[in-house]
Amino acid sequence: MTTSGSNATNAMKLPPGARTICLFTGTLAAFAGAERATATLANALAARGHRVHVLSLWGHTPVFPLAPGVAHHALFAARVAFKRHYPSIVRQVRRYVRTHSIDVMIDVDPMLALYTVPATLGLPVRRIAWEHSTYASDLGRRARRWARALAARRYDAVVVLTDADRNAWRTHHPDARAQFVTLPNPLGIAMPDSPPAHGDERCILAVGRLVPEKGFDRLIDAWTRIAAYAPGWQVHIVGDGELRDDLLAQARDAGVGDTVRLLPAVADIAQHYARASIYCLPSRRESFGLVLLEAKAYALPVVAFAADAGPRALLHDGVDSLVVDDGDIPALASALRRLIDDAALRRLFGLAGYTHAQDFRTDAIAERWETLWADDVHGHIPATEATR
Repeated sequence: MTTSGSNATNAMKLPPGARTICLFTGTLAAFAGAERATATLANALAARGHRVHVLSLWGHTPVFPLAPGVAHHALFAARVAFKRHYPSIVRQVRRYVRTHSIDVMIDVDPMLALYTVPATLGLPVRRIAWEHSTYASDLGRRARRWARALAARRYDAVVVLTDADRNAWRTHHPDARAQFVTLPNPLGIAMPDSPPAHGDERCILAVGRLVPEKGFDRLIDAWTRIAAYAPGWQVHIVGDGELRDDLLAQARDAGVGDTVRLLPAVADIAQHYARASIYCLPSRRESFGLVLLEAKAYALPVVAFAADAGPRALLHDGVDSLVVDDGDIPALASALRRLIDDAALRRLFGLAGYTHAQDFRTDAIAERWETLWADDVHGHIPATEATR
């Protein structure tokens, strides 16, 4: 097991109402939305007086910064064959929970219930599963369906990102013990004190892993249709992944290679939002879309496909964004050109988005998480606005 962070707080008495909380995750060593959300929540809970641990299956070093009071522990240095190591993982998790007197265990993926349930059997631990995918995204894996059923039957709460997913969990698990709770992800970046004024920037920004479901090929297709009408504008795609060479070749073959840039993923993503003019989400599947909130926090207007629950829940077409039918490349191109040609509309949408993003400030979301253990470790979760 590898360890980083501070354990000094372990010997200190917790303030009234505080808990010892463990966020159990696959890894923090990857630039992705769930990993960013995990680090953000861990830091926010620590700032509110809780003793916070992050337990990873693998990965020595988090790519997102953790506060000094957050302890990070990895069971393995690198990814391993988890089926082969299953008994060892269960034993290590149980030992960790007992050693650190964990009160609340938050699985950052319901799949982790396959480890957590046997590891915490008989221990006074409140168990919460945190779902970052839509319910429909079982990825064809029987194990994921089993894990979800286990979480529904054995956990105190399952946290999902949208009301649509909460309803899906209720439909598929009508006899669940767990309460199904809608809690959006918190902003993963500091929100500017006032809406940034985007001046002469001529940049369409997209952020995410370079994988098929993110749909960056669709953005390049749309850009190809309008690049000639947008002199001085560029498309910046920030992220790492398997499709990097394919996307570069696509842009080059379409004749827009000089205006499409693929930039590496970075922890300080705010710098890219600050230098952009428009944010585009071309995803084929997006359970939440934390990048949408980050773009709004920087007063960027958004153009997106109505591809999944996330964009539909977070965007207000004609108010802070232009949302087009999924897969309609000409419509995406038209929406982008409309914003390119209308600086006043970009500013209007950006201001509306900035106002909406304030509802997702980190401290406000962390306070709603606290309602999930506000009584005691064994009791019933109290009914609040967060759980209805």
